[in-house]
Amino acid sequence: MAKVLIVDDDITVRDVLKVMLNGHVIVEATNGSDAVKYFKIFKPDIVLMDVMMPEMDGVQATKKILEIDPNAKIIAITAFASSKGQEMLDAGSVAVLEKPFTRKSINELIGKYVGPKS
Repeated sequence: MAKVLIVDDDITVRDVLKVMLNGHVIVEATNGSDAVKYFKIFKPDIVLMDVMMPEMDGVQATKKILEIDPNAKIIAITAFASSKGQEMLDAGSVAVLEKPFTRKSINELIGKYVGPKS
């Protein structure tokens, strides 16, 4: 079971991810600033990071989290993968998952970086 930090300003996306990630420990943040704060507190195994958010976007939050832990595993989640995906990879994300996604695709991607649920 992985500890997953879900970062998205859209409650619907967070709720869908919580259902798709049933069996994992979930921590939620609604913006990049909270993501950085919660990363320090909860030390998640993986971060699912929306790109476009208020206060601090996913690119800025990814860079700050990687300053805290250079080995952090951050997966960018965006509806704008063609335009924002490379920006997130350049910031240090390990992968980009385009919205909409499936339960299978999100769990396979998490499994690739943190191993299967136990």
